Amino acid sequence: MACDKPWVTSSVVAVGDVRNAEFEDPRLVEVYDAEYVGGWDDDLFVALLAERNAPRVLDFGCGTGRLAIRLAAAGHEVTGVDPARASLDAARRKPGAERVRWVEGSGEQVPSRSFDAALLTSHVAQFLVNDEQWLSTLRALRRSLVVGGRLIFDSRDPDAQQWTRWNPGDSRRSVVMPDGQLVDTWTGVDSVVDGVVHFTRHYRFTHGDELASSATLRFRSENELRTTVEAAGFDVDRVFGGWAREPVGTGEDGELIVLAVARPQGR
Repeated sequence: MACDKPWVTSSVVAVGDVRNAEFEDPRLVEVYDAEYVGGWDDDLFVALLAERNAPRVLDFGCGTGRLAIRLAAAGHEVTGVDPARASLDAARRKPGAERVRWVEGSGEQVPSRSFDAALLTSHVAQFLVNDEQWLSTLRALRRSLVVGGRLIFDSRDPDAQQWTRWNPGDSRRSVVMPDGQLVDTWTGVDSVVDGVVHFTRHYRFTHGDELASSATLRFRSENELRTTVEAAGFDVDRVFGGWAREPVGTGEDGELIVLAVARPQGR
């Protein structure tokens, strides 16, 4: 679908060849922060965490730290881990960031038996495309938790086929930056093969520069998530299909929100 907005002439800085740039490029990290300010998803994670005592929390793939800082303000001892330095730099600049321990890295940097709960939010689980990578991350998270510790994460339900709406027409929106500048964004899917979706997100700034970020996500079914989570040493407690705790396959969110409990090693 063509856009009817009278664009100024653009200078294309990068198109389609920068992977996950919204986490690595400081300009796009700023756009990400302005676009995703929290909502029902954060509220549900906070509520699920509050169901049981969990003083020590690991926010794995913490990004720019929105939820980690909120949890720390609520009294949790929070460690935020992320491989993207630009995202962590943005997190450290936020009010309240001093209450969080920030770690640049991945599962190898997570200490053993140090947390009561581990969270993977904003569909971080889907960026772990390879099955071996996903399972090794789950096992690292299991090692990080005490027995009975909880794993809570979200992943989009492949049955909802949300990627069909990732096209220039349906996905186009304007993001208002803190200085009032508008950044127009839209998404295009490059390929869909066996639950693996390759796509590119485009960003056009008011002054005409255009940036792009390509990414790959894995859409795993409820059964796939249950099987891999259990294989990594957890018992699945509940799976919701939306932010209002709907059953899987109902409602409009098209989510799979998984709660699992770390069982004793060797079981």
